[in-house]
Amino acid sequence: MERVKSSMQQVPNAIPKVIRRTGGANSLELEKENFERGQVWSPQAVSINKAINTQEVAVKEKHARTCILGTHHEKGAHTFWAAVNRLPLSSNAVLCWKFCHVFHKLLRDGHPNVIKDSMRNKADLTDMSRMWGHLSEGYGKLCSIYLKMLITKMEFHIKNPRFPGNLQMSNRQLDEAGENDVNNFFQLTVEMFDYLECELNLFLGVFSSLDMSRSVSVTAAGQCRLAPLIQVILDSSHLYDYTVKLLFKLHSCLPADTLQGHRDRFQEQFKKLKSLFYRSSNLQYFKRLIQIPQLPENPPNFLRASALSEHISPVVVIPAESSSPESEHMAETDDLVDTDVPSLPAPVETKFDDLFGTSAAIDPFNFNSQNGMRKDDKDRLIEQLTREIQALKDELESFRLESGRLCQVLRGRISELEAELAEQSHLRLQALGESEFLKAELDDLRRVREDTEKEQRSLTEIEKKAQANEQRYTKLKEKYTELVQSHADLLRKNAEVTRQVTVARAAQDEVETVRKEMQEKVKTAQEAADRQEREQLEHLQEIQRELVSSRAELDALKSTVASSQQSSEALGTELATLQSEKAELVQSLSKVEAELVAQGQELERVQSSLVTERESGVKTAESLQNQLNEKESREQTLESQLVAARWSSLQGAVEEAEKIIRDSLAQIDDPAHISCTSSADYLASRCQASLDCMDRLHSAREAFMTDSTGVCELLRVVTQCGHLVGDTIVQGSATSHMVPVEQGDALTESVKKCGAEALSLLEQMKQQDDLAAADDSKLKAALEAIHATAEKLRPRGLELQQGELGDLVEQEMAATSAAVESAAARIEEMLNKSRAVDTGVKMEVNERILASCTELMQAIKELVLSSKELQRDIVESGRGAASMKEFYAKNSRWTEGLISASKAVGWGATVMVDAADLVVQGKGKYEELMVCSHEIAASTAQLVAASKVKADKDSSNLRRLQQASRGVTQATAGVVASTKSGKSQIEEKDTMDFSSMTLTQIKRQEMDAQVLVLELETRLQKERERLGELRKKHYELAGAAEGWGESDEGTG
Repeated sequence: MERVKSSMQQVPNAIPKVIRRTGGANSLELEKENFERGQVWSPQAVSINKAINTQEVAVKEKHARTCILGTHHEKGAHTFWAAVNRLPLSSNAVLCWKFCHVFHKLLRDGHPNVIKDSMRNKADLTDMSRMWGHLSEGYGKLCSIYLKMLITKMEFHIKNPRFPGNLQMSNRQLDEAGENDVNNFFQLTVEMFDYLECELNLFLGVFSSLDMSRSVSVTAAGQCRLAPLIQVILDSSHLYDYTVKLLFKLHSCLPADTLQGHRDRFQEQFKKLKSLFYRSSNLQYFKRLIQIPQLPENPPNFLRASALSEHISPVVVIPAESSSPESEHMAETDDLVDTDVPSLPAPVETKFDDLFGTSAAIDPFNFNSQNGMRKDDKDRLIEQLTREIQALKDELESFRLESGRLCQVLRGRISELEAELAEQSHLRLQALGESEFLKAELDDLRRVREDTEKEQRSLTEIEKKAQANEQRYTKLKEKYTELVQSHADLLRKNAEVTRQVTVARAAQDEVETVRKEMQEKVKTAQEAADRQEREQLEHLQEIQRELVSSRAELDALKSTVASSQQSSEALGTELATLQSEKAELVQSLSKVEAELVAQGQELERVQSSLVTERESGVKTAESLQNQLNEKESREQTLESQLVAARWSSLQGAVEEAEKIIRDSLAQIDDPAHISCTSSADYLASRCQASLDCMDRLHSAREAFMTDSTGVCELLRVVTQCGHLVGDTIVQGSATSHMVPVEQGDALTESVKKCGAEALSLLEQMKQQDDLAAADDSKLKAALEAIHATAEKLRPRGLELQQGELGDLVEQEMAATSAAVESAAARIEEMLNKSRAVDTGVKMEVNERILASCTELMQAIKELVLSSKELQRDIVESGRGAASMKEFYAKNSRWTEGLISASKAVGWGATVMVDAADLVVQGKGKYEELMVCSHEIAASTAQLVAASKVKADKDSSNLRRLQQASRGVTQATAGVVASTKSGKSQIEEKDTMDFSSMTLTQIKRQEMDAQVLVLELETRLQKERERLGELRKKHYELAGAAEGWGESDEGTG
């Protein structure tokens, strides 16, 4: 009893568990499953934690393989998600990246239930992707892209459960996935496009985050980012293959136009995938792990069904795992075999065996065996070898099972291929039968086509000609619109260039101001140094004067001492002669000696003070000399800095001029510059300005060589010369577009030569030694050649004197007014005649037409008067102190345009009156009257444009002119409308009754109508060509006579 109690105490929890789990067979199975899951979960959780960590290294293959085997063992991903949910994926980007890598491997190679179990966490993955998407670089952005791709993969497999996680399918399985429904194939292709798009985004994101200028694939951080791309390459190759096959299948069932979007999207993804495969194959990291296929040079042609046979499915080859860089160290591999087996013990020292030889287990003299020491070693060795043999047997069995499975797969593949071959053979026979039937139908269709081709050929040619004519007219209209737009753009560019010149001048003024300030500062510093030097010199002179006075006092003392000595000698003589006075003089003598001693001491003191003062004066003089030397060195330093600043500013101006000229030369070959044009007058003015600037450059350069302080003028002239020469180059190139080819080529060569000479001159001016020897004669010669060419190309149309040009303006405006008045009078006269002669519909039509013409003449009259008033305002505001004729002569191009527009208005009014007279009399054509109306509208528009060129935009007369222009436009529309309505009332129309005609007569009439249509179309084509040539000639003559643009404006 006590034994049973003790055994129950040893296992206190076992019996209650058994009691609780005795509910039936299902409870036992559940307990068994939980037990097995607990046994498996521990190594699988350890592998998950080892694979998904914060170290920036690639995931080891053995840990990922353990996780995959765990999903197959438990038939799901519950353990994986239980372990992952404990990890801080939202706080560490590297941890999240490695989770995505492991999760991708599980979706591909794990149990099929992994996808279903993972869909429960789709919302969490979406939130995590959105959270990491807020980072613009690093692992955060990559994690966002990777999570989106994994979500897309799960949704794809949920929508298409026939596709396994690794996407490996046969052609028959692919057909079964679409259930032989073209709609399903269409939708499946779109989903594959979306899936592949996510894969390519991850590809591009990883490559864009790496520095490809270094060998990133051999570093741990680089391999951490590149490792997931192996799974992406495997998925992308299958998706590409299936997409090609599905597109061929869709093209065999649907029209090509319907699948245009699919083809465009495939073309884009094909280019990206090919580029990414090529870049990946060149990385050292992938060369050892995977063999990446190369896509064909060109994408498949889906419009040709036979191109499917040329398609080769890309095959990704993964070498043996022994070549993987993730292979473990040999010691770790040994530990994976059996870590519980202890190492063999060290051999026991047997001195007896050393003396008498090796002993066996049955040797009676083997004392170690008798003591039982060898028996335990052998048992352990036998157990170890037994376990190793069992492990090898298990491994061999797994190899056998794997080889059997592979053989079964290959047999299935062979069966599939045989079935496909039989299906293809059946399809081939069916296609042969269909081809015979189609050949018969083709022969019938050929005969029918031959009959219809003859009838359709002529009509097709007519339609093609009509379309070609319409396209030609559309192109000419677009070209005219482009010319107008380019003209406006060039005007804006001219304004921008003018603004830049103003800014450059302001910068020059600022540089000049800074230079003046520096000169004033240097001058102030020099004056202060001079003032200090004068003070020091005055102090030194004062000390020298004091030294001179001290020397004079010393000489006086020396003379005093000498006189004292002489007096002593005299006293001695007197002492010898006057012995009697000796007693009285002894006292005085002693006093004199005492005074002499005191004076000697005083002399010594004065001498010592003089020596001290002399030494201090020498030191003071030395310090002053040092200060003077320092001042001179500072002045030299400032002078050298000033010279360097002058030269650097000159070099900067020269380099800026070189940039301007190089930019101008570059514009010559710019395709956008081909449409730019300019006038010879403006080119001549630019050349003359450049030549004047060259003279000033020569003078400024000589002045700078004589006196380097005069650098301001040279800077100003160099910058201005660069702008003028660059402008000359641009305007010369633009002018060459307006002249014949030979003259244009010659002008272009002259302009390029001018640019080369300008650059050569500026290069010489950049060197200080070559500045004096710089030769500007070649540049002057090039500019003079361009100027001579421009003079030859100038228009010779209206070369009038100042007085003649001003008088001509007044004459033309007066003539225009007279022509309009005369036209109005004639129309009134024609209206009275028509009322007297005509009756009925004809009189009504004539009255309506003449009334609209009268309204048009009144509108034109109002326009001419408004134009005169506006011109008067322009002349008064722009001439200044000059006379009106001088203003017209100064603005000759504007004046010539005004004259031309006035002439056109008067001529148009006269011609329209003549046409209306003929129409009223029944001799003219209504079309001629409508054309005259349009011509008058164009002429008045030209007059308005010429008048408002120089007008103030806020002018009241300008608003009156614009209002009058709108009145002319409305009156012109009224003339055209009344003419069309009158024509429709006057002309008779046939009823086109074909009821009494036979088939032969109708055919004959149809042929006659076709012949008439061809004749009219041919005539229409010829007349349009003639109209185009006339307009071209008018354009050339107007350009030669008027210049088209003011001489002070240029386009480049």
